[in-house]
Amino acid sequence: MISQTSPVSIDPQFLSSPHVLLSTLQALRQKVESEGAITFNKWQSGIHRAEFLPSALNLAQYLALRQYDLRELQSALMPWGLSSLGRIEARVLPNLDAVIAALEVMCGNYSTENFHRQPLESFFEGNRLLLQHTKELFGIASPHRRVRIMVTLPTEAATDYELVREIIRRGANSVRINCAHDNPEIWECMIAHVRRAERENGTSCKVMMDLAGPKIRTGEVLKPSDRKRVFRGDRILLSRCVPKSDSKLETGEAIASPVDNFQICCTVPEILDLLVVDAPVYIDDGKIRTRVVDTQYRLPDGQLGLLLQVTHASPKGVKLRPEKGLNFPKTILSLSPLTAKDLSDLDFVASHADIIGYSFVQQPADIDLLQQELSLRLNGRSSPAIVAKIETAIAVSNLPELIIHAASKQSFGVMIARGDLAVEIGYQRLTEIQEEILWICEAAHVPVIWATQVLESLVKDGAPSRGEMTDAAMAERAECVMLNKGPFIAEAITILDDVLTRMEAHQSKKTPQLRALHSW
Repeated sequence: MISQTSPVSIDPQFLSSPHVLLSTLQALRQKVESEGAITFNKWQSGIHRAEFLPSALNLAQYLALRQYDLRELQSALMPWGLSSLGRIEARVLPNLDAVIAALEVMCGNYSTENFHRQPLESFFEGNRLLLQHTKELFGIASPHRRVRIMVTLPTEAATDYELVREIIRRGANSVRINCAHDNPEIWECMIAHVRRAERENGTSCKVMMDLAGPKIRTGEVLKPSDRKRVFRGDRILLSRCVPKSDSKLETGEAIASPVDNFQICCTVPEILDLLVVDAPVYIDDGKIRTRVVDTQYRLPDGQLGLLLQVTHASPKGVKLRPEKGLNFPKTILSLSPLTAKDLSDLDFVASHADIIGYSFVQQPADIDLLQQELSLRLNGRSSPAIVAKIETAIAVSNLPELIIHAASKQSFGVMIARGDLAVEIGYQRLTEIQEEILWICEAAHVPVIWATQVLESLVKDGAPSRGEMTDAAMAERAECVMLNKGPFIAEAITILDDVLTRMEAHQSKKTPQLRALHSW
């Protein structure tokens, strides 16, 4: 995400010397301050909210700091009982100054002229700003819990008030309405139930409306008459338009003859023009992985399409179905994140939502686009907050600029959309990138939503897996955790509330809390 440079040079024979550590840290601080100032100066003219300036400066300094490999320096600081800089995100210069001041005392260099330590309150100013921005975005926290809980509302929430009331009573601090489903009439009923439940429960509940964004899906599926599943080594034809068929099934699948290979179409056909040979194409959350072997393949109906070779599928095969997601991990997709449907939905969303969930954000211009469209609809009213869903590798690499463009003008948060993100960057990298997103956002004092499949088995089937409980506990490091809809959502809220409350007694972000242990 950030360009790599050579590590900070420390001669091993001097690692035990506080004088060497002091000079090393002083040099590092000077670089961080000067290099951070260059980045901050580029951003400053575009920052309209004065209250965001300290956060932008800290982010610039954090990006400067993380150009260097500090692991050796961290190890050298530990024996002296000093901060290893492992919790520096929210307070870059105050943390460096605190360590430098301690080393100056150790080295006998203390004087009022060169004493680096800033006022004590500045050390925790970053933490205060993050709490403030979280409150602005999600409202007041529960009395016993810092981390908020967000719940996706099902369609039944429009007609079942008791369901909404129970969701909020159990501890939901915000709800999510997925604009990919239902319509403004249903959404309005959902929101009315939320507002009523707020009054009856005497609590606050923010409403996030999630714009659908480009729905890159499989369309109608054609399959050979003797085949039901796709296996590794099979070939799939990918077309630019809905294929014609002799008969349609209720599932949207079609059996055609003469078709020797499976055939699907893409709901956003212009993407096919961007693909090259060997480009990966993933279907149905990566259950079927393919690569392009021919970009000029002549389809049975005469049109040109793409020929895909299946490189990964379950040994038992996978059913190829319509309306399943298509991902193109190594292809840059120059698509507008606001579709015609989104623009239509925005007419309602702009005046009803507390927060707008923004799908498929990839570059700063995408933030500008939404802000422009909002300004056309607000008529002087205050703007809803924006939550950018980070779901592609490009969005990850552009995250600092996305933050600056959005948070410089309005309340802003980030959602780690772990489903699509895992498919796009690879499951083995998800945990690493998830951590980096948390660090970058904390450096900018921007709240984060931990999303996708949190306690999924519990929500859907009534019993969580052990791995899901660990995941829920790890979610304490975010500012909000999102649960999806399901028949056991009320039970899931109660359990998540308990897990988060317990974990906050042991951990705050990355810092262990040394509460007295009573397990033995």
